[in-house]
Amino acid sequence: MIIKTKKYQLETGTYIKMGLISILKEQWWVILIALAICCGYFWIPSIWWIIGALIAYVLYVLFWAIQFTGVTQMEQNKPIFQKMGYEIDSRQILMKINAREGMPVQWNMIKKAEMTKDAFVLYLSKAQFIHLPYRIFNTDNEKKFLETILKRKDLIK
Repeated sequence: MIIKTKKYQLETGTYIKMGLISILKEQWWVILIALAICCGYFWIPSIWWIIGALIAYVLYVLFWAIQFTGVTQMEQNKPIFQKMGYEIDSRQILMKINAREGMPVQWNMIKKAEMTKDAFVLYLSKAQFIHLPYRIFNTDNEKKFLETILKRKDLIK
């Protein structure tokens, strides 16, 4: 069975928000470093330990926000943010811009997958993912079929 979805365009704001959430979940331990710096207050009591840790953490988050914003502006990444349809089967995901242009993504390129309350998210790397909202599927059976494929490939539990 091949799932043919409706055309969908990933908005840049959605990409930036999802990318930041993903990186902060993956690198949660950075907040522990900021807290360790704050603990310097107990060694030498000064508010500057806390201010310094907060500034460092804000700069860290700002760094990643700039990275994800930059991805949306690069010419080579423009196809990611174009309106495209997806053809999904058990061999690959075919991302189609039109009837003749497309890019296949093999299942072994996907590192992990996630089912959120309104979409499937397939992660290729830290900064690359495929966002498939439930509304682009034509029927519930197509959603269930994709979920079955993801379970078979051990990408979700």
